[in-house]
Amino acid sequence: MPGSAASAASATMVNSAATSEMEELRFSITDYSIFLLLLSVSAAIGLYFGFYSKSRNTTDEYLRGGKKLHALPIAISLVSSQLSGVSIMSIPAESYTFGFNFIFGVLAMLPTMSILIYIMVPIFYDNNVANCYEYLEMRFNKGTLTGVNIHLINITVSSICVFYTMLGGIKAVVWTDVVQGGVMLMSVIMVAILGTIRTGGLATVLDYASEGGRMDIDFRLDPRIRSTIWNCFSSGLLLWTGKIGVDQSCVQRIVSLPSFQEAKKSLVVAGFGFMTIMTLTYFTGIIMFARYFGCDPMLAGLVSKPDKMMPFFIQDIMGKLPGMPGLFISCVFSASLSSLSANLNSLAGVVYFDYIKPHIRHTEARANGCMKLVVVAMGVYCILGGIIVQHFNSILQTMWTVTGINTGAVVGVFLLGMFVPRVNGKVAMTSIIFSVLTMLWLIINAMMNIKAGLIKYEVLPNSLDQCEARGFHAILAAINHTTTTPATAIPLPVNVTTAFDSNREFSIFDISFYWYKMIGAILIFVCAVPLSYIWRPDKNDKLNPKLYSPFVRNMLNVSEPEVELEEVPLKGREGKRITVIHKLS
Repeated sequence: MPGSAASAASATMVNSAATSEMEELRFSITDYSIFLLLLSVSAAIGLYFGFYSKSRNTTDEYLRGGKKLHALPIAISLVSSQLSGVSIMSIPAESYTFGFNFIFGVLAMLPTMSILIYIMVPIFYDNNVANCYEYLEMRFNKGTLTGVNIHLINITVSSICVFYTMLGGIKAVVWTDVVQGGVMLMSVIMVAILGTIRTGGLATVLDYASEGGRMDIDFRLDPRIRSTIWNCFSSGLLLWTGKIGVDQSCVQRIVSLPSFQEAKKSLVVAGFGFMTIMTLTYFTGIIMFARYFGCDPMLAGLVSKPDKMMPFFIQDIMGKLPGMPGLFISCVFSASLSSLSANLNSLAGVVYFDYIKPHIRHTEARANGCMKLVVVAMGVYCILGGIIVQHFNSILQTMWTVTGINTGAVVGVFLLGMFVPRVNGKVAMTSIIFSVLTMLWLIINAMMNIKAGLIKYEVLPNSLDQCEARGFHAILAAINHTTTTPATAIPLPVNVTTAFDSNREFSIFDISFYWYKMIGAILIFVCAVPLSYIWRPDKNDKLNPKLYSPFVRNMLNVSEPEVELEEVPLKGREGKRITVIHKLS
């Protein structure tokens, strides 16, 4: 019995130590104060632009800030809007579990900037487009358009976002993005620096990451491999082009600048700023792996899935520093606020001008009232979505898969309109339907293969054999004192497609979800180009060179518009009638 008592006492001490250490992984009053301060600042900006700013209460002011915004705040706002809470939490989890290849999706921002600056944005400015889908209507036709309870936090954050977006419009969105962008940059840098120091330095991080296979780059051409340099780069190219070039929330910011030259400056700054923060965010996952090399909290049962690794890591390296966990959580919610507010503001404009304005008598006051109601309604929808999304195993994979249904088609139809003059609205609409339905069929079958166990994305290996040597007492205690029930073995198919290999016969349903966007875009052209020779454009339709990319304009054989003459009677200085002949363009 003395031995049992000693064993029990020892177990109690270990459990107490583990409990004590885990209790440090909680928010303090300082953390809550920093978090609430961020929300208060966001709300205050909305109040200022909603009630105290001396601006006209017009739809142009609400949606485009009267085209008086400046390049730098717009650039910061663009970066902030692309860094959602999903990015801050899930991208480090991606590098932690599957390695380095996704970084090429981040580097795809470089060619994306060229596409935006030299192809897309000039067209929006030349046609004075305020709504990116307005371009499709001009080019084709209108038919081409179509510790605290987590739910309490979800409701609170969404409500604050709805509040400042509803009151302040695009100016409130941009300036809260500037504040939130500063918080995100500071947080990401602090996490990278402290994580590297706590792990033993940059050399140690790189050594552990290389030994664990996290720095390997995959050049293989097999489309079934989950992440390679090829599918990550091409998918990133389509994603960022879609998110910045043809997503109304970003286009609305870009066209809020007074000139194309200002927009060009803003896009360059935004592109490099985005790559800087995203690279730091992605490398944080590598640092996180090095920190837990040989002592994986997921294998120990302390963390249930990769998307929850980042909060655990933050509390581990920052838990003893007052206010630092609160700063990082503020970073996560800053990212969520910026992306949510951007979409709410732009969606309000699209819904009003495309679906409400044609059916009511338009006044500026009525328009602003309707758009604010749309913001509130969509805020409620976002709260409900937040309740559902917590049940997903990998938010990044889920997001990439779902957006694969239509992102490629949307980017494809914009590029189609800008590069292929012979395509008309009927062809474009048919191509969109073809692409979306084909991708839906492909993705549904891929999901069925995953459910059947034919596709199984097992993560790169880690272990628990170095917990004691590296001093992770809380994780070691969890391993030694967790009662586990043997799981019933589920028989899996002999032939399986994994994240890194496949022994199955090739099937299009096994291809990586990173290819979905590129396939969707290619399908647009595969369908549209042949159809354009069947449904030919009307010979009486005159091509407007401004609707095509600058490169294509130079190749168009378009005659000068016919000049019409009109006599306008005017009175001269002596009261005599004179006739002025002028041109009508």
